[in-house]
Amino acid sequence: MQHTTSLRHRVSAARTAAVLAFGTLAVAGAAMAQNYSPELIEKGRYLATASDCIACHTATKTKPMAGGHSISSPVGDIVATNITPSKSHGIGNYSEQQFADALRKGVRADGAQLYPAMPYTAFSLFTNEDVHAMYAYFMEGVKPVDEAPKATTSLPFPMNVRASMIGWNLLFANDKPFEPDPAQTPEWNRGAYLALGAGHCVTCHTPRGAMMQELASKSMSGAQIGAWYAPDITNSKTHGIGSWSVDELTTYLTTGHLPGKSQAAGPMAEAITHSFSQLNETDLRAISTYILSVPSHKPEDPAQRNRFAHGQATDATAGFRGTSFAEGMKQSGTALGAQIFTANCASCHGASGQGTQDSYYPALFGKSITGEANPSNLIAAILNGVDRETPKGGHVFMPPFGDQTNAMVPLKNEEVAALSNFLLTSYGNSAVSVTADQVQVIREGGAKSSLVLLARVGMAVGAVVVLLLLVLLAKKRGRARRR
Repeated sequence: MQHTTSLRHRVSAARTAAVLAFGTLAVAGAAMAQNYSPELIEKGRYLATASDCIACHTATKTKPMAGGHSISSPVGDIVATNITPSKSHGIGNYSEQQFADALRKGVRADGAQLYPAMPYTAFSLFTNEDVHAMYAYFMEGVKPVDEAPKATTSLPFPMNVRASMIGWNLLFANDKPFEPDPAQTPEWNRGAYLALGAGHCVTCHTPRGAMMQELASKSMSGAQIGAWYAPDITNSKTHGIGSWSVDELTTYLTTGHLPGKSQAAGPMAEAITHSFSQLNETDLRAISTYILSVPSHKPEDPAQRNRFAHGQATDATAGFRGTSFAEGMKQSGTALGAQIFTANCASCHGASGQGTQDSYYPALFGKSITGEANPSNLIAAILNGVDRETPKGGHVFMPPFGDQTNAMVPLKNEEVAALSNFLLTSYGNSAVSVTADQVQVIREGGAKSSLVLLARVGMAVGAVVVLLLLVLLAKKRGRARRR
């Protein structure tokens, strides 16, 4: 009887200990599964919007941040990963430090290197407080998607070896957060923080060197981004947007459209649709204030017209009136371009290229797309069309003429070149011309980088040097043995 009572006490004590242990684990688990405030999550959402994460990491609108979108780069296509809080295929198991390392250093939780198509070189400027807010948003404000996007497999050697990015990061990656300039206003500093960091304007608008590094001495002075050209946005009135006011640049960032000067297309249209147009006006004005203060490295030339001051209204239909379409398409050069323009473009942009009164269909003269010395955007807009949507600017759409779309006959390279040359001659910078070969390069996504070749040559030279050193070492040992 006494033994039975003792046994009961032992069982009871064991149960109590188990309950206490379970309670301790539950408390620890609750501490690990943090619950963030709605205000912090909203702050993180705003910063993620400013960073335009959704544009690259979303392939299907119904699955935001689930990855799968293929990003064209000069060294090959890079597929964006799943950054939802999925624990099986996303970043749901990331600690805040691992999230910060991926965001600011380009290092995944498993230690693998990210490619700088993810602009961690700009996101490195984020403060710890803002990283914390973004972590809260991605962990609790994004719906998890338990699907794995396809992997990045098309990069050539040695770019397909992620470890190759270690050396690149040592040479070119930034490791310091943003530091406000005490000589500038709070508005300027806020604009610099957003433009250089979250907005990563320098990533697209700054030319790159042979190693694909940003050339800091030429910051914001224009760069080729795949098929598109990110133009000079310094404060130069000749080369950049120094002729714009803060109000005008703010309007452009809000709507993607500045009447009489510019229309956003390509990657900039994506950035305005998903990012800039969603920001508050105070931040947009701060960004505009900063960008319009960025100096140009190019000398000003008062005699040179900027890209917003070329062309005039011109009606070329008189030159082929009475000619059948079939006969017109047998022509070449600007005559063929005029025929293509009348058949495909004039119904929206006007027979004289004047556009519509409300500028929904813009005029073709006095615009950066026809006045820029680099014709990439003109070619890319014809091939790929324009598609953007903003709360204040509505939905703007121009169909692509480079692919079979809606039973439309796509334009051949020679026809796109002819149309481009007609537009440049009639409405833009007549000193610029386009060839069919240039069209093909843009159709393929832009010029490829020589970095792959340089890397392979460098590895070959390195291998030869190592081999020579081994031979010399072997000879030295042989002599020592003979002695």
